[in-house]
Amino acid sequence: MSPHRLDLVVVGCSWGGLAAAGALLEALPGDFDAPIVIVQHRSEARSVLTELLGRHTTRSVAEPDDKAELRRGHVYVAPPGYHLLLDRTGFSLATEGPVHHSRPSVDVLFESAADAFGERMAAVVLTGANDDGATGLRRVAAAGGLALVQDPASAERATMPAAALAAVPTALVADIPGLAQILVAAAVRSEAR
Repeated sequence: MSPHRLDLVVVGCSWGGLAAAGALLEALPGDFDAPIVIVQHRSEARSVLTELLGRHTTRSVAEPDDKAELRRGHVYVAPPGYHLLLDRTGFSLATEGPVHHSRPSVDVLFESAADAFGERMAAVVLTGANDDGATGLRRVAAAGGLALVQDPASAERATMPAAALAAVPTALVADIPGLAQILVAAAVRSEAR
C-alpha cells in the first residue's frame, strides 16, 4: 500500500481533456472520496464543462467561488478566466496574467496545492498540446505528493504528458483506467473521516 493518504487529487488537461477527465471520473469507484479539482484550458466564453463532466460521475461537480470550502467527495472545475489556487481549507480565484498562454493554468493550481497538501495529495497530467503542468508536477513530486501522468501513447495530444514526464521522470505512467487504479490504491481510507 502506498504511504499516501489522499486528501486531494488535482488534474490538469488541455486538448482532449473533456474525454480524458470524464473517463477518469468514470473509472473511480463511488466510495473514492478525495476531493478532485480539475483545470482544463478553455475559453472564457465557455462554462459548460461542469455539466459535461457531471455526466461522468454521481459526485457533485461545480466551479468553486472565491473562498469556497474544499469538501471531500466533490469534483471542482476551475472557472474560465481565473487561476484557481488552493490552501488547506479552500479555494482562491486570481486574475493574474496567463501562464503558458492559459488562465486557468495547471501549473498555478498544482503549485499551490503542493504547498498546502504536500505528501497528502496526487497530481495527474492528462492529454494536452502544450507543457502547462510540467513545472507544477515537479513541485508536487518535490513536496512528496504522488505524481501521475497519462501514458502519452494513450493521449489524444501527447505534448502535455510528455513534458510532464520530462520534468518528473519518476512519475507513475498509465492509461486512464490504470491511473484510476493507482489513485484508488493510494487512497488509504480513515475511519475518522
